[in-house]
Amino acid sequence: MVEQVPADTRTRIVEAAARFLRDQGPGAVTTRGVAQAAGVQAPAIYRLFGDKDGLLEAVAEHVMATFVADKASAVAAAAAADVDPVAELTDGWRRQVEFGLTNPALFALLSDPRRVAGSHAAQMGKAVLAARIHRVAAAGRLAVPEARAVALIQSAGVGVVTTILATPPAERDPELPDAVFQGTLAQILTDAPVAAASGHLAAAVALRAVTTELRQLSGPERLLLEEWLDRVIADPPIR
Repeated sequence: MVEQVPADTRTRIVEAAARFLRDQGPGAVTTRGVAQAAGVQAPAIYRLFGDKDGLLEAVAEHVMATFVADKASAVAAAAAADVDPVAELTDGWRRQVEFGLTNPALFALLSDPRRVAGSHAAQMGKAVLAARIHRVAAAGRLAVPEARAVALIQSAGVGVVTTILATPPAERDPELPDAVFQGTLAQILTDAPVAAASGHLAAAVALRAVTTELRQLSGPERLLLEEWLDRVIADPPIR
């Protein structure tokens, strides 16, 4: 007879492994230790996850999914309350950096391109950042294409956390994350909400962010407008 695995067994194993990973690092995540902490037999881990790498991937996905769900809720609440999008983006940056510094082993797993490519939670995290950037664009504050802004902030975030974690604690600069973020903002934001004098690029980016809301236009007309705006954004005028 095939042994029936309780529905919550996988969750208990993942949560036990996550505690080991958070408190002691990847080396502490052993099948024997995790099985004992989760109250299961070691073979159950192999049946559910294949091997230790499979278990670590499941842990990374579980923790990141929980974190991303909280971020998504924060973005929705900020939009509903009409919170300043730049302030909300800044808060999101600080939370992301704090998460990476608090969970160095998990950050290392999530920063591995081989894992990120197949991670649903990582893709959802990027979608949350894109939503924050979209709010900035819709407010007329974005001076670069939305995709470029997302890539710049992602790159800056991974870079700053990696740099800090690689620096001895006594030598770390606590102001580095904010300095990096302010430098990134200087590259992607306009000085004020877009107006006629703000330049063609900022105006095009702002309008591109809200084309789906232009109900006065037909579907084909919106697609044509988006094509025109994308061409303007991709090849901005020389200042």
